[in-house]
Amino acid sequence: MPNALPITRSENFAEWYQAVVRLADMAETSPVRGCMIIKPWGWGVWERIQQQLDRRFKETGHQNCYFPLLIPMSFLAKEAEHVEGFAKEMAVVTHHRLKTIDGKLQPDPDAKLEEPLIVRPTSETIIGDAFQRWIQSYRDLPMLLNQWANVVRWEMRPRLFLRTTEFLWQEGHTAHADKADAMRETRQMLEIYREFAENVLAMPVVPGEKTANERFPGADNTYSIEAMMQDGKALQAGTSHYLGTHFAEAQNIRYQTAEGGTALCHTTSWGVSTRLIGGVIMNHGDDDGLRLPPAIAPHQIVLLPILRDKPEDAEVSAFTDGLARDLNALMALGAPIRAFIDRKPTKAVEKRWDWVRRGAPIIIEIGPRDAAGGNVTFLRRDQMYDGPPGGKAKMQTLSRAAFVGKAGSLLEEIQKSLFDQAAHRLCDSIRTDLRTWNDIAAYFGADDDKEFKGWVRTAWSRPTGAELDKVSAQLKELALTIRNAPLDQRGDPGTCVFTGKPAVEEILIARSY
Repeated sequence: MPNALPITRSENFAEWYQAVVRLADMAETSPVRGCMIIKPWGWGVWERIQQQLDRRFKETGHQNCYFPLLIPMSFLAKEAEHVEGFAKEMAVVTHHRLKTIDGKLQPDPDAKLEEPLIVRPTSETIIGDAFQRWIQSYRDLPMLLNQWANVVRWEMRPRLFLRTTEFLWQEGHTAHADKADAMRETRQMLEIYREFAENVLAMPVVPGEKTANERFPGADNTYSIEAMMQDGKALQAGTSHYLGTHFAEAQNIRYQTAEGGTALCHTTSWGVSTRLIGGVIMNHGDDDGLRLPPAIAPHQIVLLPILRDKPEDAEVSAFTDGLARDLNALMALGAPIRAFIDRKPTKAVEKRWDWVRRGAPIIIEIGPRDAAGGNVTFLRRDQMYDGPPGGKAKMQTLSRAAFVGKAGSLLEEIQKSLFDQAAHRLCDSIRTDLRTWNDIAAYFGADDDKEFKGWVRTAWSRPTGAELDKVSAQLKELALTIRNAPLDQRGDPGTCVFTGKPAVEEILIARSY
């Protein structure tokens, strides 16, 4: 039996990814270059991500808010390092009206804005402006805000979910009385992202701190969680930044201390975006399509009644409806089970493969024999085949009572199975035995997307200035980046492979998205 996709991961990983997005009905390109239309199945995944993250934010004291999409250019100009980091990606609004001139619709010359507006690339500056009005006293601190929004960063090489000109995200922004409290917040949010990625997305990650040349523009410290995709490349799946007092100085965010003096606030920002969906696809997908962790699947169990315009159709429909009701009354992974009946009048085998491509965790086919015998015949998406991939689908059968009794634990098993598969791949694909830059360069070789290369964990002396510039150039030649310095540092790291000096930590080096 051929696979459900026209191309395999080993043949061309990039084309395989695009095929999954298309055939799993997740998203499509829009008429605006670099932007995407998120379709209902893809949006359903994003909704689950939103809901679960939003709960975690509120449990840790954060409140949701919303700030404008348009930011005055003068706000960005106050923070030079920040604006320099985003300058090449910014979209600018210069007029507020269109006019037909010589038969063509174009910006009205008389409607030019006095001050250009930037389409939000991130919101530190406009939220900082609000903080300086809202924060007057130490009693107002900490201020813990989050917003769910869209942002625009002009993208020259778009790829659905991974890199688009407009994308969706959440961005948290907080203000604190001192560095210690702000750093606690920064690390707390990194841990929330780690726990969410591993327990909800079933995506193992390595949390760590970014090196100086990879920090968020304007930050004192940037932390990230890094996930390994099946082609060995790294995906930055979330970031948390300690911004020090840089934005407070630029925006005059001060507060009156308990002693009656004044002090600058210490601020943080942190966020994840729709690129998480791309990470789920590349982490869990196989040559038949998407495999969704049950925690984020819009439909966890899909029921396919086999109807043939025969008298027994009524019994099949009644059995299917009753089974769906029983399943939707159950709990799994901390929430009610989401069972769905696909009643489309298409062939059963076509519907099955459609849901295989979409990655529904459990797919049930119900025919007259199942209904008459009170049985449930199902396919686990994480265990597709009896033998090698592409062979006979591994259909299992349980009595209705047994399946209903086991449904919750089956979903939990699938969630764990997907995580374990990805965790083993991550653990087995990080090289720690390469001791020199020449060894690392030989391992990665030319930038060849067709050849799997994992990550390298190696010693780092935290070079600065010209030394750091030289390292950046070496890495760029091989399309490599430093992902982060893992938080789980081990003993004496040895000698830095770049400078030959005593190392102070280990870093991860990889190709990335």
